[in-house]
Amino acid sequence: MFTDLETTFEYLCARLEHVSPRAELYLQSERIVAIERLKKERNAVVLGHNYMEPALYQTVCDFKGDSLQLARLSAETDADVIVFCGVRFMAETAKILNPTKTVLVPSERAGCSLAASITAQDVRDLRARYPGVPVVTYVNTYADVKAESDICCTSSNALKVIESLNCDRILFLPDEYFARNVARASSKEFIIATRDPASLLKKEDSIEKVLIGWPGKCEVHERFTVDDILGVRKQFPDVIILAHPECSPEVVMASNFSGSTSEMIRFVKEQEAANYLLLTECSMADNIIAENPEKDLLRLCSIRCPHMAQITLEMTQKALELNRYAIEVPEDIRLRAKRAIDRMLEIR
Repeated sequence: MFTDLETTFEYLCARLEHVSPRAELYLQSERIVAIERLKKERNAVVLGHNYMEPALYQTVCDFKGDSLQLARLSAETDADVIVFCGVRFMAETAKILNPTKTVLVPSERAGCSLAASITAQDVRDLRARYPGVPVVTYVNTYADVKAESDICCTSSNALKVIESLNCDRILFLPDEYFARNVARASSKEFIIATRDPASLLKKEDSIEKVLIGWPGKCEVHERFTVDDILGVRKQFPDVIILAHPECSPEVVMASNFSGSTSEMIRFVKEQEAANYLLLTECSMADNIIAENPEKDLLRLCSIRCPHMAQITLEMTQKALELNRYAIEVPEDIRLRAKRAIDRMLEIR
């Protein structure tokens, strides 16, 4: 579809003229056509997370979705090259599932504050402190952390994962807010571990069913507040507010709906309301508007993920042209991390 420059330009204008000026869209159209040519030459596919910029998300991505959807899709592709338009831990997951394929992430600076909040040694220390307690690790972690885990989860299947374990005590790492929200949904008490082994021992001993978290946070979602919600509702009393579960429990409880990025997209498509506001990375609202022009999303978001913003059409084109930046995962880590990811993918 995007092999002809003029057709591509017309498509972008129809969908994204409310977001970008026409001159920028023409330049983006040239990049899109070049990427489509390179994909064909290299037998490559592009996976795009829901947070990608609209011009990229709406065109060159062969598969789009949240972390769970993209993990499943990356395990099924027969392409030789996977370009993962998302942050590094997502590309690592694709490499873990596809060790013989070339996996590229368009920017080496596409990190994640949450993934950086915990190390493999932290997990080993927690296991020593809580012997026999299963470790559930959010996919927003790096490969060596996944390798120390029993099972992974995403924002769309976390509750199913912890319920599948049928355990009174679970280590749930590393997002504190997400863990608090899951604990509330699962009727488990929540405590937060620290690097101090003696910090919570007495309290832990007195709790029968507990989810043990870690003080990691997403630098985007932790910035949303209840005051933000109250301020919007003063101006727009009928607004439907959707919060990602990486937001604080107070924000989630003050919202109308909380779910993964794909669950948010589905919610907006299926509901009829005057106004919606998404408390998550801003680009996703642009993508929902492009695909649902009849919907009214409030343009109040000013919070961009600095890591997701590193992934652009220009960087995606360069990744394919120069075969950069290739993801590598040591085989011993890959095999152990794959076991945790496979266990997650088995849960439907």
